[in-house]
Amino acid sequence: MKTINVEDALKLENTIFIDVRTEKEYQDDHILNAYNIPLFSNDEHHEIGTIYKTQGKHEAIDKGFDFVSPKLKDMYRKVKELSVEYDHIVIYCARGGMRSGSFANLLASIGVDLYKLEGGYKSYRNYVLDYLSDIMNKKQFIVLHGLTGVGKTELLVGLDKNNIDIIDLEQMAKNTGSVFGFITFDDKPPTQKTFESRIFESLFFSKSDYIFIESESKRVGHVLVPNEIYEGIIRDGYHILIECSIEDRVKRLCKDYIYDRNEGNIDILRECIGKFRKRLGHKKVEEYLQMLDEEKYEELVEKYLVEYYDPLYMHSVEQYKYNQVVDFKEINETLEELMNFHKTVEKGAIKC
Repeated sequence: MKTINVEDALKLENTIFIDVRTEKEYQDDHILNAYNIPLFSNDEHHEIGTIYKTQGKHEAIDKGFDFVSPKLKDMYRKVKELSVEYDHIVIYCARGGMRSGSFANLLASIGVDLYKLEGGYKSYRNYVLDYLSDIMNKKQFIVLHGLTGVGKTELLVGLDKNNIDIIDLEQMAKNTGSVFGFITFDDKPPTQKTFESRIFESLFFSKSDYIFIESESKRVGHVLVPNEIYEGIIRDGYHILIECSIEDRVKRLCKDYIYDRNEGNIDILRECIGKFRKRLGHKKVEEYLQMLDEEKYEELVEKYLVEYYDPLYMHSVEQYKYNQVVDFKEINETLEELMNFHKTVEKGAIKC
């Protein structure tokens, strides 16, 4: 059976990682787009651990065989299917121990070409943390700033489609970082570990040392931006201010939060607006709720921007010295302007 370390495994092309940990462990975090083929269910793994502590190693192994034996045929078939689609298979468990070792040995003995990951998920997690703590000494962010609704995320998506390296923290966190932040995402928010893994993957596989990112606060929804990455956002470097008309901002926000959502979303908006009573007072909140009920959506959004969000975030916009100010009127023209900035930075013509 061949073994491989984390860095070499990540650099293999057309590779599938097979995670044989429990579903619970897998959901907490996993490598890349690893495929979960758990040897044990959550309850089975807990029972084996209890037996190990109370009865001993051999008794735990015996119980493990009882749980795994009925599953082996289906597990083997799935791995064989994946071996046709991928050039490399890397199997891992929590620490590169018995779970991955026994399964990998069995598959290797019947002719499946694969690697076992040295150190398992733990080695991957340590590699991620070490990488994130050091990478901003080598990489540089091009930070997009602007008031709520100017289209920063839309521009990041467009840059990504044009093969320009980006990190979309809001997409990774499944939250735009405000009271309303979860509304535009259907997926449940990630764990902190998964959030960090997503940032790591974007950086590790980036083609350039200059990466576009949106200006964010330390907390994005339920997760925190790692310290070194946050410092990379706020430090002196490349900063671009995105501006657009209040009309375009209102239309964009209405589209994202109201028009493209289902009818039940209005109830969610009503609940979110109600959370502003301490900040804005009962009278203002009741005024906003009445406008929502009367379907005066664009008027409501504009009042929210002018009366709350713009004054709140203007100080953060004003604290930077910008390399460029971009007026976002048309998506393709704006993307071209940003991509030209990126080319110029790569050539060293624009200094931090």
